[in-house]
Amino acid sequence: MKLGLMLGYSGANLKLPVELVQRAEALGFDSVWTAEAYGSDATTPLAYLAAVTKRIRLGTSIMQLAGRTPAMAAMQAATIDALAGGRRFIAGLGVSGPQIVEGWYGQPWGRPYWRMRDYVAIMRKVFSRAAPVAHDGREISLPYRGEGALGIGKPLKSILHMNPEIPIWLGTGNESSVRLTAEIADGWFPLSFVPGMMDLYRPWLEEGFRRAGGKRWADFEIHPLVSLVVTDDVKSALARMKPGIALYVGGMGHREKNFHNDMMVRRGYPEAAAKIQELYLAGRAQEAIAAVPDDYCDEAALVGPPQRIRARYPAWESSGATGLILQCRQAAGLELMAELAGSRDRPAADPPPPS
Repeated sequence: MKLGLMLGYSGANLKLPVELVQRAEALGFDSVWTAEAYGSDATTPLAYLAAVTKRIRLGTSIMQLAGRTPAMAAMQAATIDALAGGRRFIAGLGVSGPQIVEGWYGQPWGRPYWRMRDYVAIMRKVFSRAAPVAHDGREISLPYRGEGALGIGKPLKSILHMNPEIPIWLGTGNESSVRLTAEIADGWFPLSFVPGMMDLYRPWLEEGFRRAGGKRWADFEIHPLVSLVVTDDVKSALARMKPGIALYVGGMGHREKNFHNDMMVRRGYPEAAAKIQELYLAGRAQEAIAAVPDDYCDEAALVGPPQRIRARYPAWESSGATGLILQCRQAAGLELMAELAGSRDRPAADPPPPS
């Protein structure tokens, strides 16, 4: 089981926990992850971390597709990978939601399935440098020949010679997008994943592998996000998770299109999902927070004193995930997980030189 450390995106102020990241690297953690919403971006912090770490992989969970063109996403990935010494960057992508896509980035929601397929295909063409990049897609085409075009665009090849195999991971949750992830990506951030859910996802993933021409499970990484808190007060720790869950389930999206609400329903909490959304959209945020079930928080977390976390870890180890991305700011928590996963007993190898 690989271990990752989630840094997320900033609040009002951006402060990178550099010493915690360096401690995670020393403990054998596999990866560190940043995110973006509509504040700090996901890529810039990784360029900084590339300079103060040596081996740990640097990933975005996620870069929002609407925030940059696929060519720019490939350029940023290749640039940070080069700064980090090569073969360290993971380009994690996701569509975000229509409120952010249209409200913040001023981009059309369009057809996310086809946008993601085109986006990944273009990035891989940029990485490979096999030919000047041209793509005739359903949502994205290069050169651009749509409204406002002069018609003189030409296919180009990256000046920078880069690792042609920079991995691309996708954050997805519904059946068609999970199949697509298994088909075209190297890894998956399963939304709202908990132990016991792999039975639902396995046939979708296997269909994607089949469409890819026989991809194997060994060729694919699966890293869910898990909250980790070492504490003797389990109830208080779960309570601290509820405001964020209420925000996403209740207010991060439209009443008719909220992926996080859909995930709560899928995990068996339809009444709670409906109530949280109703309360949140009515401006009753505190009541929405109180309506988040303790069990819902606990299922997706490793919370409590060390003995409780030890007892709950095997369920994650046998869940079908190949790694865990830990949301944690406690050095003691990282130490405990390194012991449980055996990561600090495995000496970290230097990354191979870039191709």
